[in-house]
Order: sequence, then C-alpha cells, then structure tokens
Amino acid sequence: MNIKSILAKPFASVVNRQIKKEQGTAISDQQHILNQLVKSGKSTQFGKDHHFDAIHDHASFQKAVPIRDYEDFKPYIDLIKKGAQNVLWKGRPLYLAKTSGTTSGVKYIPITKDSIGNHISGARNAILSYMSNTGNTQFAGGKMIFLSGSPELERVGGIPTGRLSGIVNHHIPQYLRGNQLPSFETNCIEEWEEKLDKIVEETLGKDLTLVGGIPPWMQMYFDRIVEKTGKPVIHSFPNLQVLVQGGVNFEPYKAKLLETIGKNIDTIELFPASEGFFAFQDERNEQGLLLNTNSGIFYEFVPIAEMHLPHPKRLSLGEVVLGEQYALIINSNAGLWGYSIGDIVKFVSTQPYRIIVAGRVKHFISAFGEHVIGEEVEQALLKVSNEMQVRVVEFTVAPYIQQGQGKSYHEWFIEFEKAPSDMSLFSQKLNEHMCVQNVYYMDLIQGKILAPLQISTLQKNAFIDFMRSKGKLGGQNKVPRLSNDRNIAEDLIQYISH
Repeated sequence: MNIKSILAKPFASVVNRQIKKEQGTAISDQQHILNQLVKSGKSTQFGKDHHFDAIHDHASFQKAVPIRDYEDFKPYIDLIKKGAQNVLWKGRPLYLAKTSGTTSGVKYIPITKDSIGNHISGARNAILSYMSNTGNTQFAGGKMIFLSGSPELERVGGIPTGRLSGIVNHHIPQYLRGNQLPSFETNCIEEWEEKLDKIVEETLGKDLTLVGGIPPWMQMYFDRIVEKTGKPVIHSFPNLQVLVQGGVNFEPYKAKLLETIGKNIDTIELFPASEGFFAFQDERNEQGLLLNTNSGIFYEFVPIAEMHLPHPKRLSLGEVVLGEQYALIINSNAGLWGYSIGDIVKFVSTQPYRIIVAGRVKHFISAFGEHVIGEEVEQALLKVSNEMQVRVVEFTVAPYIQQGQGKSYHEWFIEFEKAPSDMSLFSQKLNEHMCVQNVYYMDLIQGKILAPLQISTLQKNAFIDFMRSKGKLGGQNKVPRLSNDRNIAEDLIQYISH
C-alpha cells in the first residue's frame, strides 16, 4: 500500500465523522443557511429588487422570492455577462458554468467564491465516505480517470466560462494531480470520439483503479477498450475497484457496465449539477443519496402536482414526507434564488435525509392526462428486462396520437444489447408493469382510451448516432427518457430496425 492510501484512512475517518454529525443538525443547518443567504443577499441588485430587508423567516422569504427557472433569471445573468457587480451575489462570479438547457439553449450558471467549495467537497466527501465505510483506500494510489468536458475556459464578460466538469478540473488537489488521467491536452479535445480514442491510448497499460463519469459515456469508453484488446476491461486494468457515477439513474446501465468490466466492482453515486452538488451515496447498503444539507444551499420542495400553480406550496426540509414526489428548488451562495433546477426528487429516508432522483420536471408524458415520469418507465423496463433476461442499451418514450382510426399509445424506442426472444410477450409484460407503476396510465388502458404500448426496436448504436447528429455526443449530454411531443421520436424513426 502506498503513502496516499495510508494517509487517506485517517482523513476519511475525520470527514466521515463530520458528515455523520451533520446528519443530526440538518434542520438547524438549513435555517442558518437561509438566514445567512438573505443577510448576504441584501446588498445585491436581486436583494434590493425583492426587498430582502423585509425578510425575517421562510414565510416572508417565499412571499418576496417567487419560483423561477433559467428564463426568468436571464435578465440578471445578462447583467453579469455585461460586467455588472453585486447582481445575484456579492462581487462577480468566479466562473460561469456553461450548460445546454432543453428549452433555454445555452445557460450560464454562476459559480462564486463562496459556492465553489460545494462542488469540490461534494465528490470528495462521497469518496471519503466510501473509504471510511469499506476500509478500502488502496485505489487512492492508482490512476484515476474522470470522463469530463474540456478544462479549457473562454471568457464571457471577463469571467472564465466553461463546462462544470472542466471548471472543477482546475480545482483537483495537487496531491491527486499525479494520479489523474487523461492528460490536460487530451482532456481539451472537443470532438468526443477523437477524445475517446486518445483516452484509450493514454490509459491502456496504466494501473487504473477508479473511473468516473456519466454511465453511457463510461460504457463507450469500456467498449473501446474491449474492441482494442478483445478481452473484458478487467484484463487491462486488474486493479480497477471503483466506479463513480451520476447524472442519470445507474440501474439501467449497471448490468452491462459490470459485464463489460468482467467482474463486480463497487460504485459510488453522485447527484451533481451546474447549479450545485446536492447529494451523494454515503452508505453501501442504504437506498438513496444523502442530501448535502450544510453546504451553502437552502432547499425547498414543491409537491409535483402543484408545480403548475401560480403559488404552489413550498416546503422546507423539516416538512417533507416519505414517498412524495417534489420539484427541487434551491437558494444558494451562488446567487440562485427560488431556482427550479428541473429535477424531481423523492425522500426514501428522513433520518437522515436521503433522496432518489425520480425524473425531470419537463421530461414526462401527459398527452392523455397520465403524467408518466422517468422513475416509472425505468422501473417498469428494469423489472421486465430482469424477468426475461433482456439487456437494454438505451431507450426513450413518446406519445403516438392517432389521427385516423385506432387508439393512441405510448411508443417505446429501445436499443437492445440482448433482445427478447418473444417481443410480443415482452411488450405485454412491459405494459402490465406500467399499469402497476402509474394508476392513471392503468385507468386509460383499462378504459380503452389508450392502446397498449408499442415497441420500436432500434439498430445498434442508434442513440450514439442520434446524439452525434445533434452535436451532443459525450460530455454531460443525456438522452431524455420521456418527451411529451414527437420531436425526438421523429428523429429516431430512421434508426428503426427492419
């Protein structure tokens, strides 16, 4: 065991004890954060516009600060991009995280001197919790690769600007720099497939112990290793021990990733976004991710059924209940106020506060009043795939609204790694499981308003080709699980197997 692995043990133990301690003070920490945020925000343009000097509790805060998405924030962001100071937070942002929104085009999310620590410590704490709970620190001495965006930053209004993963790359501790792969030059390659080939070239023959990234892009990296060597990944990296992943639900990808590796290895799940690092897996055998309750973010939770109302109920952490689906609203020391990040979360524990991400607020199907969300389609497909020993690469679902005779239905576009031997039975079982997952869908099926779902099987690499055609291959880009229109569906028709 090398020196980094040895030193990691006591450090991990200290950090893990602090994390455990904060689990017991989550409610008071949240109240303190709200008070501090309002105090700091009083002198900003946003604070003056929203009368922060009259805010004295959560109720008055809600009256002063409405829920917003990026479009509503854009006038303030535009001021920051023009060089204005003290707009959303004191001074000017340290960085602008550039991200592509589904409805807003390119978004610029401020990261301040006060908020950068949230992004850095979140992933660190997840790994240290794993070390402390498992006793495994051996991987700290090996090479680590994080499949991320380019660390090259441009300047917008004089502020360094780039992908979040590229920004965070600049803050990797010096003692880990020698462990990091790929090289800075390779990480700066913008074209994903060229970059992937170069990463493979640089990593083969190295003692790789940890790989991090979004699951579909980790799968692409592993597939390239297998193509080049003709053997499972573990033959190239016998000491590979940990996968660090986030951005999408891991379960649909897990079986294929581990099969490609060639052995079961541990995984650590994260819930990061450009707007903040919200939660991480703190225990091996507990469901859900521990909410980051003492890191400069005050959370609010809107019951998803009320999200469309002009004045929805906004709950603080102490008011949430298990099993309810909430839109996640954040207020942070990055200067985001009443900001809807677009994710739906559900609490699976309140002692401590652990969540799962159930889907996206804008990624749903409700063409017929069913309001199907991502968690429901993922759970249904996973159960049927396990029952029938089927392997799915990727999928998305869209409504098909019948214009002539016949009934409308949900159309599932699925790329199979291992297709079902009986597609009709697979489709039937999937429809049955969807009825279990969503009572409104069941009512529409039983009432014969909707026909049972139909599956369109896509050719190999269909989703890779689709994402490439949209200029969204690699990095942090993800295929939406659900659409309430046919835009993605129409693009995928050309990839249907015949």
